[in-house]
Amino acid sequence: MSLKNVRLEVMKFLEKDVESLIKKYLIPAETIWQPTDFLPNSESDNFLEEVKEIRELSKELPYDFWVVLVGDMITEEALPTYESWLLDVEGIGQKENNGWSKWIRHWTAEENRHGDVLNKYLYLSGRVNMKEIEKTTQHLIADGFDIGTGRDPYKNFVYTSFQELATYVSHNRVAKIAKTNGNKQLGRMCKIIAGDEMRHHHAYCDFVERIFKVDPSQMMMAFHYMIKQKITMPAHFLRQSGEKIGTAFEEFSNTAQRIGVYTSLDYVDILDKLIKRWEIDKITNLTDEAEKARDYLMKLPARMTRLAERLVIPENSFQFKWVEPAKL
Repeated sequence: MSLKNVRLEVMKFLEKDVESLIKKYLIPAETIWQPTDFLPNSESDNFLEEVKEIRELSKELPYDFWVVLVGDMITEEALPTYESWLLDVEGIGQKENNGWSKWIRHWTAEENRHGDVLNKYLYLSGRVNMKEIEKTTQHLIADGFDIGTGRDPYKNFVYTSFQELATYVSHNRVAKIAKTNGNKQLGRMCKIIAGDEMRHHHAYCDFVERIFKVDPSQMMMAFHYMIKQKITMPAHFLRQSGEKIGTAFEEFSNTAQRIGVYTSLDYVDILDKLIKRWEIDKITNLTDEAEKARDYLMKLPARMTRLAERLVIPENSFQFKWVEPAKL
């Protein structure tokens, strides 16, 4: 049987559990938080006063903070790309309307709230150039992405397990910076977004754990493949208006590293956490090739840590069109 057919069989076998996983890891719209819980009530007589408070508190937050918050928001707003990509994964499919496609739609519905609340907050803050941000968002969705997974569900679930934890780290660190600078409301908002990301991370990790139990060697090879090629960030094609694809991502990444929101050491730490979460050292019944892949994975965090510690990040802030000098 071909690898594709084996994966389809495994996905079909695991589909019986997806409904219970939706109930375990996702929260119904009637009970989960909504963006309006963190934003001024436009129906209230106090609306303009609440907006004024947001604008005053926003003045206390530094330039690099706004760059990172904008980059995080744009990444969240590119959700249509992620949904369409995942619905095309083998074993999921939009046309089949199976348990997996239901998971993707419900997951998307939860994720959609993140970009929504961040977008509105940035608009009200008065600290950013919303038109330039909107152009970048449109470019990112139009340009799409290629995360190296193809339509392989094993590789895609490794990717989402990693990325959901990475977004947790980023939103959680942003929350701490906001709180430290006196903006408790923004801090709570980013922290609760981070909480969603952590729940989703646990869900995708659960999917991978279940695959390891029924197809350990190929799941190990998929994990090895994704880590060896390096996990690509979902906004790696990020660009500002008038620029080529990907030109803004490196500077955005440098900014995030400079203020400690998401660093190379965080990347290594996430890899280490996945290795421990999936108990890679204890997986049995592996082929010789998968054993070699396991050995590579087990040794990698130490090697990557040494490289990350030598990385030099530019000290000077790059001038983004998203946050203009006049707004400083």
